[in-house]
Amino acid sequence: MLGPRQEAQAALFYEFSLEDHVPQNHLLRSIDRFVDLSSIRAHLAEFYSHTGRPSVDPELMIRMLLVGYCSGIRSERRLCEEVHLNLAYRWFCRLDLSDRIPDHSTFSKNRHGRFRESDLLRHVFETTVARCMDEGLVGGQGFAIDASLISADVQKQNSSKPEDWAARVAGINDAPRAVQKYLDTLDDEAFGAATATKPKFTAHADPASQWTAARKGPAFFAYSTNYLIDTDHSIIVDVDASRSNRTAEVGAMRKMIDRTEERFGLKPDWIAADTAYGSSDNLVWLALKRKILPFIPVFDKGERTDGTYSRSDFAWDDENDRYICPGGKEMKHTRRTYSDPARNAPEWKARKYRALKSDCIDCLLKAKCCPKTEMRAIHREKYEIVREFTRQCTASGFNQTASNRRKKVEMLFAHLKRILGLARLRLRGPNGVQDEFTLAATAQNLRKLAKLKPMGPAAG
Repeated sequence: MLGPRQEAQAALFYEFSLEDHVPQNHLLRSIDRFVDLSSIRAHLAEFYSHTGRPSVDPELMIRMLLVGYCSGIRSERRLCEEVHLNLAYRWFCRLDLSDRIPDHSTFSKNRHGRFRESDLLRHVFETTVARCMDEGLVGGQGFAIDASLISADVQKQNSSKPEDWAARVAGINDAPRAVQKYLDTLDDEAFGAATATKPKFTAHADPASQWTAARKGPAFFAYSTNYLIDTDHSIIVDVDASRSNRTAEVGAMRKMIDRTEERFGLKPDWIAADTAYGSSDNLVWLALKRKILPFIPVFDKGERTDGTYSRSDFAWDDENDRYICPGGKEMKHTRRTYSDPARNAPEWKARKYRALKSDCIDCLLKAKCCPKTEMRAIHREKYEIVREFTRQCTASGFNQTASNRRKKVEMLFAHLKRILGLARLRLRGPNGVQDEFTLAATAQNLRKLAKLKPMGPAAG
């Protein structure tokens, strides 16, 4: 039997509770238990005027931003529309059915103003990391570090060579905000002073972005998001934005390690990373200055690919300061005899070790050792002893475990791009990019908390 037609009828009164209409297993209900924003009003107090019209509650804006980044809603205009329509979003933002939603322009006003001046987003991120530590999800023994390229919000067509761009902006006072911020951060290693190498192109709208072809395909403008994670449960303990070059990414790693120890008292026993972090200077900083075991492949150009012996085929004799070639002959950096032995003592500097010409000419292995020269020479780096120590770490039985845990960082990057939708940036300039990366890392930590600490039956 066909039922009556359904028609909406207005009622004078409704009995409606948002609490009853949000499922117990909803993601935002699980996340809400770990969101503590009670301190942000005090954190922002000095950035508000004592007179004038009351502002929008900063906690409401932060909750709305968390909804957007946890749900992959990148547009703030669309975010306001979704919060207006979605009951679960209203519940998480502490909004009733009759409460108005802030205008999307309010986010921009606060993000470029008091949020950035007070470093509020960093404060929210660190509060989340502290909650992860309280829940026992951060062990602090092993860390992993990596960087991932995120496309900048610029086009190649709107770019020029660096020298042309410098002439273009010279004397311009009304440059876009992203350009002004870049000019303010030229001395920052993350965005200007990391390397003297000039990129092929500079974007007019966002000159801090890096022109890169690191993905072995068509070049594009990008930034790097740098994650430092605790390998126990893949908690992001720090995040930093930088230009997409090796020097800036290594600098971001050092900055994050120091900041994590300062803010949370966390100093790892070991760290895992890929070859990009295996330079001599960085290994010295980790192993000698910070006393952290580096499970990092050494960045080494001494390996040959033409079939002749590489440097690793020569045995090092530390006691006698010499190399032993595959033919059993010794190679020294000097053969002078000093009356004072201290004058020939090993020093922290680069040296070249050579075999005797007479040893090489009659050697049966010459064709495989030095076919184009009269004798073989080996270059030894200034900090080769640290590089050898790192090779011992990577040759140990624990290296496979460290390498497997390092892959957790790559999984977080995949989640960032595929699930949270951060494959391309919306904001421009160093500060805007840092805001996006910080909010995304906060959302990932909150989602991890919800997954690893599910709600019990009693709470449901």
